Formats: sequence, C-alpha cells, structure tokens
Amino acid sequence: GSTGTPKGVCLSADHMLTVAQSVVEAVGARHAGRHLALLPPGILLETVAGFLAAILAGGTYVCPPQGEVGLGDPFRPDFALMARRIADWRVTSLILVPEYLSGLVAVMERTGLRLPLLTLVAVGGARTPPSVIARARAAGLPVRQGYGLTEYGSVVSLEEDAGDPPGSAGRPLRHIRARIADDGEILLDGALCLGTVDGMRKPGWLATGDIGRFDESGRLWIEGRKSNLIITSHGRNIAPEWVEAALLAQPEIAQAMVHGDGLPAPEALLVAATPDADLDKAVAAANATLPAYARIAGWREVSPFTPGNGMLTGNGRLRREAIASAWLDGEPDFFRQLEAATSRERMRFLSIPQVRAGLSGEISRQAYVDYLAQAWHHVRHTVPLMEAAHARLGHRPELIEALDEYIDEETGHDEWILADIDAAGGNADAVRASDPAPATAAMVEHAYARIRHGSPVSFFGMVYVLESVSVALAQRGASAVATRLGLPPEAFTYLTSHGALDQDHMRFFADLVNGLPDAEDRDAITEMARDMFRLFGGVFASINLEEVDVAA
Repeated sequence: GSTGTPKGVCLSADHMLTVAQSVVEAVGARHAGRHLALLPPGILLETVAGFLAAILAGGTYVCPPQGEVGLGDPFRPDFALMARRIADWRVTSLILVPEYLSGLVAVMERTGLRLPLLTLVAVGGARTPPSVIARARAAGLPVRQGYGLTEYGSVVSLEEDAGDPPGSAGRPLRHIRARIADDGEILLDGALCLGTVDGMRKPGWLATGDIGRFDESGRLWIEGRKSNLIITSHGRNIAPEWVEAALLAQPEIAQAMVHGDGLPAPEALLVAATPDADLDKAVAAANATLPAYARIAGWREVSPFTPGNGMLTGNGRLRREAIASAWLDGEPDFFRQLEAATSRERMRFLSIPQVRAGLSGEISRQAYVDYLAQAWHHVRHTVPLMEAAHARLGHRPELIEALDEYIDEETGHDEWILADIDAAGGNADAVRASDPAPATAAMVEHAYARIRHGSPVSFFGMVYVLESVSVALAQRGASAVATRLGLPPEAFTYLTSHGALDQDHMRFFADLVNGLPDAEDRDAITEMARDMFRLFGGVFASINLEEVDVAA
C-alpha cells in the first residue's frame, strides 16, 4: 500500500514459494550462503527473496535484532556498525533499500573497507540513483536491481548475474508473463495473488499502474507511475521519474522531485549531494540528455527528503504529496527555508573527521573527554548568552517568553558535563581550571559580538545549530562511543539528556521562528546558523583523535 490506499492483498504460501524458487533460479543457488536480514522479515521482499529463497537454496538466514546491525533507529541508521557486522558475520547476501545502500557505500568509500564475501546485494523498494549504483559497484558490491509488486509476491523481474545496463530492471522471472499496453502501462499475468480483502481476483492481465518498456534483449525498463504523470501546458505527458533519473545520474544531485502539472515545462526540487555541488551545471548536464519538452526549466534547492520528516516512505520512495505540501503549496515556512539555506554548511560539518569518528564511535576515551571539555567551555556561556539577548529584546514579549523558558531548562547543563568527565575517567577540576581551545573561544566570542552589537535575534541561529547537532550526537554518537569504549551511562548524561530535550526544543524552535514575519530577523538567524556550523565545526576539528585512525 505504499503507492496508494492499502488493498489487503492475500498471498498463498504456494505463490510465495513459487516466486522464491524463481528468484533462486534467476540468481543461482551458488549464491546461497549467509543471508543477513537488514530489512524486517515482515517486509514481503525480505520474506520471499531473503528468507524463503535462502532456505530453498540451502543457505543460512541470519536475523538479529535490528539494533545489532545499526538499525535501532531505522530513520537514523548507524552505517558504520552495519558495515562491521556484514564483515564480521561473513555475510554473503543482503537485500537493501536505496537509502541503506547509499549509507553503506559512503562508509566503504570513507574507510576503504571492502566486503569480498558478498556475492549478491539486491536493492529494491524505490528507484536507486544510477550514481549510487555506480559507486556501489566501484566499491566492489555486486548490486542487482529489479521490479516488483505485492500482488505478484514482490519480485517480478531481476537483473542478470553479469549485470544489465544501468537503470534496467532485468528480465521477468520464469513464472511471469509481461507486456506493454498501448498507453505504455506494464501488464502482467501468471502466478498472482488470491485477491484482496474485498474479494477474489479476476482472471486476466493485471494493470500495474507503472509505465515501462522492453528493449530488444527483453529487459524491462521502468519509466514511472501512471498516476504521477505530468501534463504540461503544452499538452505533453511526462513521467517525472524519467526526468528524475536523468537528474540523479549527475553526481552533484542526491535527491530530486520533478513537478510541473500545468506549467510550460517541468521544474524540480533538488537536494545537493556535496557541500560544493554545482546544481546549475548538473541540471544543464541532465537537460542535455533529455528532449526539449522534458528539460528542467527551473529548480529550487531544498533540505533532504527523509522518512523522519515524512517526505520519504520507509523504503525510500518520494512522498510526493507531502513534498508538494511543504515546498510547492505556497511559500514554505521559515524553518524549512532555514534547513535548506544551511544544508550545505551542515554537510561540511558532518564531513569533519572528528564528527564522523564520534558518530560511529571510533574515538578514544581521551578524545571523548577532550570533547566534553570543549563542550563545557561553550555550554557554560549558554545562559549568559541568552541573558545578553534577553537584555536587548525587552520590546519583543514573544521572544522574551521563549528565552525565559530556554534559560530555565539550560541552567545547570555545564555541571552535567563536569560529572560526565569524571565518570569517563577525566579530571573535571582540571577542565574547570583550563582555558578553552582557540576555536571554542572564537565561537563564543562571535556569538557575544553578534548578540551585543548586531541583531540579538541572531542568537536563535546558534540555538538551531547546537540543538540540531546535539540530537544527532545523542541518538547516534553516544551509543556508538559507549559501545566501543565500555563507559558507564553516567559518562553520557549530557549527551543523552540534552539530546532528548533538544528533540522537544526543535519542535518549539520551529514554531517560534515560523512566527517571525520580519525578513531582517530571518536573515540574522540564517547568517548566524551558517557561521555556527563553521565555528562549531572548528571546535570538533581542534580535538586530537590520537591513535584512532580517522578513516576508521
């Protein structure tokens, strides 16, 4: 039901076994080995092509709790842990959604890790950018794509062992008959579901709702959903997925949603893949591969689409209505604009070696203590900074009320950090008597200067950066560091407690800034946020990772 109203499809055991046996025949029983369930076994694709296929082929099915493979929070996966488990457990096959493949590839590229025992990595659930497939294969992952529907037991077609041309969904499985209708819709017949909760299925060809074509070699190519078709003001029918594929083939573009119903030409919402991505150049390159009527006439850079913000399904498909509601139905709210305006600075921050190491837990105890020391040196200024902003905002009761609430909640957090330092084996008294690192001092001084001599509202740009970052550090970094170093929970009071608070704070913050109508206030917050990502990144970069390999 991820593409519409849930239907309640009824599948027989015989049907699922038929599909699983066809998958084994298409893949080859030689790939039977140790299959790791990264997707929950309740997902039909994992049940049929993972569990049943592995057992039929004589393999072993490994199904640990999701937290053990980095998926304790599936919206914020720990891909470094996932990669280690695949290597340590000698896994030979996986099924992934595109988001997981992209994250795993990023870890392999960063660390140099290779997984030579893997002989099959199936990716499904949503369209995978060709650039991700190319990167995965360059990293040595034997990736295969396919096409499937719930009514047909999940898998309909699958790439061949040698690898079909990029973008192909391979050939239909042996028990499937497929053809293309006059309007381009894919029609299927063969082993099918029993029906739905509304009644038994009717005999004959099933209209899939997908648009596609067959090439001269019998490979199936999926071009989009019939229901997603864009009809331009010139009367041209365009499948947005087709244009999105051309955009996603450009390495500068991480995500894309094409729209344009009733417009003269398609337009796009784009997410940059790197901090320095030239999206103008990328769009021009994509347009060069498209006919004139399908070329992108305008685009807007936006913040990433994720399951967490409701803009992706759990298997990585675009939630087009949610994205349109956020970005196209009127002017987006300021919080979304702030996320988009600072997304590249956030990417730069997250690419800092010390930040990557912390999020994956690959740091020493001393590096963690050093981080806490610098955290104390800036957190002890949080309340004084708020008081400085408070003193200049007496004429803004809505902001004074917010600052009063922040001050009440933030008071004493510096003492949490000192207690964590002692629990981690550090010396809190020595930290209290020490001077901050130059980068930490520079960040604090910049905040005071902007609040006292510029716009006091700019303080909320600092709030945005520190609180959004602390959520990531708390949810991923704290558990990863604790696992690696074997430190007690008492050494993570600041991170875990502050992270839980900041999730609520971010909702409060979004409501607050969305109520600021003044463009100067919004500009001040955005400018401070950009500065803080850079300066806070400098704080992390000043921490010595010691003997820990930065690439680990």
